[in-house]
Amino acid sequence: MATNARSAHPAPRTRSKLERSNARRRSSATFIALIGAMGVFLFAGSITLFVFVLTTVARHSATPYAAEPTVISVIDGDTIDVRIGYKRQRVRLLGIDTPETKDPRKPVQCFGREASDHTKQLLPRGTIVRLELDTEERDVYNRLLAYVWRASDGHFINLDLVASGYADILSIAPNTAHADELRAAMNGAKAAPLGLWAACGGPDKPAS
Repeated sequence: MATNARSAHPAPRTRSKLERSNARRRSSATFIALIGAMGVFLFAGSITLFVFVLTTVARHSATPYAAEPTVISVIDGDTIDVRIGYKRQRVRLLGIDTPETKDPRKPVQCFGREASDHTKQLLPRGTIVRLELDTEERDVYNRLLAYVWRASDGHFINLDLVASGYADILSIAPNTAHADELRAAMNGAKAAPLGLWAACGGPDKPAS
């Protein structure tokens, strides 16, 4: 019975020197492959981070920086786009209302194109402006609400448009800081008459 037990469970065979060497090589190869995979992963991550940084820098490099509010474009007589820092902001001039040229709900109104052209003359692209906010900072369309001065000479753009007859007044509480000044300018333009008061007989008239 003892002999049968020994034959049923033979002693483990001792590996040869060649087998041990091959096993070590396989183990080393596995370790090297693991290190290589980790290296590839880290390299890919570094490349992705590098590309992200370059893209961010390029995007900022392509976008001009404005230390002071700077006119980008005139949308219509009472609406402009300015750049503040890297951000583009739409600004609605407070206290005034020029005839419509861009509102899809309304036809082009009398003296609207003239008002837009006048604002473009007052505020060509690149003009630095000073913005004065009133009680409410933005309207329901997220436009910045502001009284606009030309920084170079302090010219009050909102007042100019009213006094020259390119705009009617639009006084909406609580934003009424310059309401009296603008009303006086409107009364003067209407009495002269100037601009839309002479050409159209008043505001809100369709273009002929």
